[in-house]
Amino acid sequence: MSSHSIDPLTINNKTFHSRLFTGTGKFPNLNLMNKSLRSSQSQMVTVAVRRVQNKTEGHEGLLEAIDWSKIWMLPNTAGCSDAHEAIRVARMGRELAKLAGQEDNNFIKLEVIPDKKYLLPDPIGTLEAAEKLVQEGFTVLPYINADPLLAKRLEEVGCATVMPLGSPIGSGQGLKNAANIQIIIENAKVPVVVDAGIGVPSEAAQALEMGASAVLVNTAIALARNPPQMAEAMSEGVRAGRKAFLAGRIPEQIAASASSPSTGLVAK
Repeated sequence: MSSHSIDPLTINNKTFHSRLFTGTGKFPNLNLMNKSLRSSQSQMVTVAVRRVQNKTEGHEGLLEAIDWSKIWMLPNTAGCSDAHEAIRVARMGRELAKLAGQEDNNFIKLEVIPDKKYLLPDPIGTLEAAEKLVQEGFTVLPYINADPLLAKRLEEVGCATVMPLGSPIGSGQGLKNAANIQIIIENAKVPVVVDAGIGVPSEAAQALEMGASAVLVNTAIALARNPPQMAEAMSEGVRAGRKAFLAGRIPEQIAASASSPSTGLVAK
């Protein structure tokens, strides 16, 4: 039996056997995207509602290309710069999921990003939108900077997860915010999903080793020289990191500690 099946992740009564969530953006074509999704074994895939609705380049036919009977859609509010816009797009996302045949899907990845250079999320707008969407019955997965106080506040208003960024979107810088992410994990009573900045499987593994419940990886897979192979590697990294977390790492210490026994040695 695989570790996937014996260690599921539950988000608002929806169970996932893979802790790697993936995206649909930046792939050279839909065929390569589908091969990568299969290699990743991901069961939840995020879709930019506005880009699908507007048939933005690279997103034409996206809704029809994926087998939504096997993959749970996570609509996202990418491109929204304020709370009002994000709430409107979230409602559109719920309808998009219904078009895909997921009538009971009320998941939304909440992104409120007015900053166009560094693409950092707006904490005030995110909290405002999250409160409203939770009241409307959405399962809200908010994308945030690695701010422990904001993460706790979002949890308190009813968000199903918190999704702190490891480093800026698409940067491949890894977990630059590891110290704050660790605080968020220690204080959270909801799953923590590290989103953005992961570039290689070792960084995905690091997030799971720290105790994150899952990671969301898009750019590192889509823009790799071999996206399906990178997707498979990310899946393996996530599984290794989760196993290491469950096994429990040894404590760090300054002095060396011999691995060979000091008793029963041959006399000189």
